[in-house]
Amino acid sequence: MRHVVLFHSVYGLRPAVRAAADRLRTAGHQVSTPDLYGVPATDTVEDGFALLDKIGHDVVLDRARAALRDLPPQTVLAGFSMGAGVAGALLAERPDAAGLLLLHGTGGAPDAVRPGLPVQLHLADPDPYDAPDEVDEWQQAMADAGADLTVFRYPGVGHLFTDPELPEHSPDATTVAWPRVLAFLAAR
Repeated sequence: MRHVVLFHSVYGLRPAVRAAADRLRTAGHQVSTPDLYGVPATDTVEDGFALLDKIGHDVVLDRARAALRDLPPQTVLAGFSMGAGVAGALLAERPDAAGLLLLHGTGGAPDAVRPGLPVQLHLADPDPYDAPDEVDEWQQAMADAGADLTVFRYPGVGHLFTDPELPEHSPDATTVAWPRVLAFLAAR
């Protein structure tokens, strides 16, 4: 069993994030899903970006730090899209993290990686927010830094393909992704 903090996407704390947390809890993990916005989730990605701009990236990171404050140092940092970026941004402050689980977006700087850090990325291929060449560069830099990195690319799916309430949802890719996520967490 592992403690996991699961940060939401730019949409906010949507039912899909809560459902993902429940899936992880069913597998025996303790899961926290902090609300980094403090207001209801948005219905569109444009509204989500507008809300993020209004709240501010620094406030979002401060709320994420507060959510981690009482969690064990070996907590797995995880996130959806923007939340993957948040998880990655906090990696430098959580050097004992048991792993970095990135869903729908890259995150983490190579200089924050300790040798052997387990990192798993699930990404649409191509992804509208992570250009393929940038993903390749990030992947190489993380590997060079010593991360135990596994990247899963899902061809022809939308960005947040695991969210059943969005038009980009792919049931087939979701069915493939979740067992990989559970195996990653079980190995921690």
